[in-house]
Formats: sequence, C-alpha cells, structure tokens
Amino acid sequence: MFEAKDIAEWFVNWAHAGEEPSDVTNLKLQKLLYYAQAHHLGQHEIPLFGDSIQAWSHGPVVPSVYRAYKAYGSNPVQSVDPTFSWEKFPQPAMEYLATVWNTYGQYSAWQLRNMTHSEKPWASHFDADKRGVEIPKESMLVAFRPFGG
Repeated sequence: MFEAKDIAEWFVNWAHAGEEPSDVTNLKLQKLLYYAQAHHLGQHEIPLFGDSIQAWSHGPVVPSVYRAYKAYGSNPVQSVDPTFSWEKFPQPAMEYLATVWNTYGQYSAWQLRNMTHSEKPWASHFDADKRGVEIPKESMLVAFRPFGG
C-alpha cells in the first residue's frame, strides 16, 4: 500500500513528463487521487493508499496532500520532487495509475469537481455544516464496484 503523497507525486511527475504543459492543480490532483482510490477499492477491495479522503465543498480531498500543495493555490503544480523515483512503483501500479490518468487526466479540475459532486460517495457524506467528514472506503468500494461484482 502506498501513501497518498506517493500517488500525488506520481501524477505530478507523469503530467510533467509529457510534451504539453501540466494543468494539474491541487484541485485536479485531489480528484485524481479520489478516482485512483475509488476504482482501486472497487476492483480489488483493498485501498491503494491508507490516507483518508474527506468530503469538502469542492469535492473529495486528501487533507495531507492538500496541505502539501496548497501554496500553488489554483495554479498548476510546478514542483517536481528531485528525489522522486519511478522505481518505487511496481509495473502493475504504473499501469493502473496510467489508466487512471488516461481516463481522468483529460478533464479540467472543475469538470472533475462536478463529476465527483454527482457521485454517491461525496454527495452522501458532504455536510456544509461539518468539517473533516470522511468518505468511508466502503462507500467508494460499493459505488465503484464493477457492475455485477
């Protein structure tokens, strides 16, 4: 199992490895983490990372990763960790994360935000009057389990 920060660094480095400039903002990164975790739970019934995901006003958020990148505000994350190593990720994890990127990386941060707002895990746990409400892993597992699974 990874830490969410490892997965976030993978997405940031992957985005910077392409020929197009990165459009990965903290908001978009949060949604990519959510979809990576939710689909992993749905497919394998085990989490990709152990960190909790909370239901914030703009969708699912991993608080520790949010804090790590919040200095960028709404601008694309530019920093690539010089100690980052692709070798930390076994081939199946690389392929899985590339699939998540190829599926969701094409959308803007706001499109992803709107998508998460229409899905049960966030919608059933967001409460505007409460902070720090966790989206249970079980909720993501059930919502993202393959049809008939």
